[in-house]
Amino acid sequence: MQPLAEPVTKLIEAFSKLPGIGPKTASRLTYFLLRSDESLALNLAQALQELKANTLFCSICYNIADQDPCAICANAQRDHSLICIVEEPLDVQAIERTRAFNGVYHVLHGAISPVEGRGPDDLKIRELLKRIQNGNPAPDGAGAGAGAALPVKEILLATNPNLEGDATAMYIARLAKPLGVRVTRLAHGLPVGGDLEYADDITLGRALAGRSEL
Repeated sequence: MQPLAEPVTKLIEAFSKLPGIGPKTASRLTYFLLRSDESLALNLAQALQELKANTLFCSICYNIADQDPCAICANAQRDHSLICIVEEPLDVQAIERTRAFNGVYHVLHGAISPVEGRGPDDLKIRELLKRIQNGNPAPDGAGAGAGAALPVKEILLATNPNLEGDATAMYIARLAKPLGVRVTRLAHGLPVGGDLEYADDITLGRALAGRSEL
């Protein structure tokens, strides 16, 4: 069998490393780009370069952003006393689409999963506890002095409604309650075993409105 050209092999291998992309799908994507107009491949390459060059993690909430602090953390109109805790940046977008939440966020970047070898120290839990203890940095226009912090009164646990998400929520609740904040969890209505990013806007809106004490 004639070996593939090295650039083709490299791209197939690169696609295969992406989640949910197997060797066959990687090959189809590679050959699609080979047959397509050159501008498509060049635009994709440029978008990938800009993704790494022009994005960062917000130093307050750890969401993906193009500025630090991110637009949400820098917004004086948001309720900085209420922090919604999510697993991934995509979950922030899902909740924002409902327009039912006016607090700020904290992105854990995963959930506790012994099966996958991911423990509490691998998540942004330590940083969350510091935010609760020290308060959120006051954004410009919030009426606080330079360097002031706004106290956190409530954390809303919006981890995914599955075993890993529930375990993560319970772990955070156990650490946060002694710090004197109200700890709530998204209400029922979200599908058990599903991911937050795939929930429809109405279901998410009702879950936010009906959150309960944990």
